[in-house]
Amino acid sequence: MTDPKTYLDPAEEKMEMAVAYLDESLSHIRAGKANPKLLDGIRVDYYGSAAPISNVANVSVPDARTIAITPWEKSMFREIEKAIINSDLGITPENNGEVIRISIPPLTEERRKQLVKQSKAEAEQAKVSVRNARRDAIEGLKKAIKQGMPEDVEKDAEGTAQKLHDKYLKKIDDLFADKEKEILTV
Repeated sequence: MTDPKTYLDPAEEKMEMAVAYLDESLSHIRAGKANPKLLDGIRVDYYGSAAPISNVANVSVPDARTIAITPWEKSMFREIEKAIINSDLGITPENNGEVIRISIPPLTEERRKQLVKQSKAEAEQAKVSVRNARRDAIEGLKKAIKQGMPEDVEKDAEGTAQKLHDKYLKKIDDLFADKEKEILTV
């Protein structure tokens, strides 16, 4: 007889990964505040290989609307500026020869709505992943009945899968609500 945990543990792991991925992708959505994570996806050419900005410079946030980048090598100023301009951030950096500054402009109402919509799409994608994990677990449990698992054990495990599903959907909703509040706060 197979153990229900054989199907529930991988499902919970997939659900946990969906929530972690959502958290990570929401942190990259700009909410009008300076955040060093905005630069995480930007790569610069560093001696022939693509490296994150944080690997070639010190990234700091001196105030709520500014990101300061201090390259460790003078030759990197051009590369970092070029990478930021070519990225999808939509912000032009300022360079004074010592520090590259990125001023985060306040968001317009229209842009805020777009960002909320983008966040909602990310949350919906995570919910689909959680539902798929639940479905896979339940299908596995139904097959296990044919292999000798008692029906009452299968029904209990199905209930557990549903509880896991509900728990992770709540986490996703909470993450989205927090991000929505952050974006809409002026």
